[in-house]
Formats: sequence, C-alpha cells, structure tokens
Amino acid sequence: MAAFRGSSASTSRRPNKPELEDARVVVPFEDNRLLTQLLGEYDSHLALIEDRLGIDAHAHGNVVILTGAANACASARSVLERLYSRIAKGETIGPGDIDGLIRHARAEGTSSDGQAQIATRRRVVKARTPTQSTYMRAIEKKDLVFGLGPAGTGKTYIAVAFAAHCLERGLVERIILSRPAVEAGERLGFLPGDMRDKVDPYLRPLYDALYDVLPPEKVERDIETGVIEVAPLAFMRGRTLANAFVILDEAQNTTSMQMKMFLTRIGEGSKMVVTGDPSQIDLPPGTKSGLVEAVDILDAVDDISIVRFEASDIVRRDLVAKIVDAYERPK
Repeated sequence: MAAFRGSSASTSRRPNKPELEDARVVVPFEDNRLLTQLLGEYDSHLALIEDRLGIDAHAHGNVVILTGAANACASARSVLERLYSRIAKGETIGPGDIDGLIRHARAEGTSSDGQAQIATRRRVVKARTPTQSTYMRAIEKKDLVFGLGPAGTGKTYIAVAFAAHCLERGLVERIILSRPAVEAGERLGFLPGDMRDKVDPYLRPLYDALYDVLPPEKVERDIETGVIEVAPLAFMRGRTLANAFVILDEAQNTTSMQMKMFLTRIGEGSKMVVTGDPSQIDLPPGTKSGLVEAVDILDAVDDISIVRFEASDIVRRDLVAKIVDAYERPK
C-alpha cells in the first residue's frame, strides 16, 4: 500500500501560510482496500491533485484531508469521490482520468456531472476537458460537426471513437474515414506499391485511432468487407454516403471545391465530422483553405455545430501545450 503522508509532511506543494488555508475539508472513504488505487503509487494521484488545484492533500487512515482555497478544496473532493466511485466499480484509473476530472471540476465548480463519455467494445473514452464534453454531445445531437483546434486536443480520436460506438450499436452501417493527401511541407517523392500502399502513409493516424477503440481483428475484418473504409478525399467524388459515419480529418488542407464536394456527399441516416487545425495549412501559397471558408459560410446554419478547441484543451501531454502556446505567442 502506498505510504501515506502525515499532516506534518514536508512535501507540501503550497506555501505554509495561514492566510492561504481558508478551508479544511475531510473526505472519508469506506473501503481502505481501494485507497491504494485512489492515492496512486507513492501518493502520486494525490500529488497531481495538489499540483493542479494548488492545495495540500494528506491521507490519514481512511480519510483524505484537504486544505486550501474553499473552491479548490470542493473541486478536489468532487474529483476524489468520483475516482473512488470508478475504482469501486472495477475501473482502472490513471493520470489522464484525474486530469480530466480536475478540468471539468474547475470549469463547473464543485460538480463534474458534465463529463461526457463514449463506450466502445474495447474501452470507455471519457472527456478530459469541458470542450471535449461539448464536442461529444455535439456529435451526438447534430448530423454535421466541425472540430477545430490544435494538435493533441482529441478531435480526431473522439470522432473515431464515436463512429465505432455508432457502428457497434447499429446506428450506422459503415464508417468512412478520409483525409486530403497533402504533404506536410516536404516532398515524399514516388511511393511504391498499389493504391493502398501509396495512400496509407497519409491515412495512418486514422488507422491508429481505429485500432485503439476497436479489437484489431474486427478492424481488419470490417476493412476487408468494406464496413470500414479509409480512403483519400479524392475517392469521395460522385458518391452519396447514406447510413454512414463519415469523418474528414486534416480538413484545413482541402480546397474550397474539395470541401463543398465532401460536405454534399452526406446522405440519409449519416453523420459527418470534419476536423482540422486552421493554423497548420499545408496548401500552396495563395490557396484558400476549404475548412476556413466552410466555417465562415456555415456558422449560422441549423443542425450544424462548430466546436473550437484551444491550447488549454491539449491533453496529449503538457509539453505539447507549451509548444503550441510558444508558437502562438506574439513575436
């Protein structure tokens, strides 16, 4: 069992100033056997909560004592109780789960009820930021959703997870994943092999997301039978995509005509998600991004939702957020 820190521990992450410690909250837990998972190895989970919320947290017996700003302590209590509830149900938790609950608790005060999730056969994908929750709910309610923002915010992964969820429940008959085949600032030259060999390098991130949310054998079988189709954008022309979950990734690299062509493929019973980062356009100079244009044109259209992610929504790791922030900072 993890070594508990006593109330006099010298590892406190906050200055020991009485004026900062305006609240003291005691959070009890019934089953001591679950506390090891809750606190993490060497109290690492507790330390993460301390660091993110700027409080002191100490485990003593079957309680956790929180000291610090009242609203931060209330958020920490909500996070701990929800983590404990998940563990009691047999779920495994990690730093990502804690980070997600903290972000929601910060945005919503003492409640994390707003955290959305997607269940697939292989895993349950829980929103890690309030914007991810908004995005998940938008996909559920709308037939066309745009997800805009920097890398690492989960735009594509969540869309693929939702597509898998819909396919497994019979809400759609197939999944169609597409990307424009545009080189990201370099010249790859001639690519050997058949058509799939040539386009796979551009579509690999979509395959990676599929294999993470669905069993590998199902992915392979569904690709062979056409239930899952991963194809470059050029293959969409002339088609009507009915009863399908359709995703266009890296859409900032579409031209105006390509975007209009793609959006008008949507048929009856289909959902469409378009993702992209308008700050990373790899089109030739002077070519207008179809994604940027489409968002401007469709912003006020009913049944379409546009969700914008910020650098603060990056969940890949803290360093990615710092890199994006540094690039966006005025020179």
